[in-house]
Amino acid sequence: MTYVDGFVLAVPTDRRQEFVDMAMDGVSAFLARGATRAVECWGDDVPDGTRTDFRRAVQATDDETVVFAWVEWPDRETRDAAMEEMRADPDMQPGAKPMPFDTSRMIFGGFVPVVERAG
Repeated sequence: MTYVDGFVLAVPTDRRQEFVDMAMDGVSAFLARGATRAVECWGDDVPDGTRTDFRRAVQATDDETVVFAWVEWPDRETRDAAMEEMRADPDMQPGAKPMPFDTSRMIFGGFVPVVERAG
């Protein structure tokens, strides 16, 4: 069954191209390790909520844009093996490459789809 990793983060708006370049490398790493699809989305219409919202979830400041991303895997086993391989890769270690955003404010998790439908 499909497995999905989801991510929400805040990126300084003036570092968009740096983020896109970094995301292209990340997407390539996921796909090379068995992901079937990876999507990185730059916030365009991310409203403030009354109790919570995407911006608050990642403590985005006025000069940051919220990014919403996901990676689709054929199953959790493929995802777990890919993550283990990436954790062992020296190029993927924290601090190996400068990140264009504050990684401590990124939220992420793995999800099992309960409804999946295409039009």
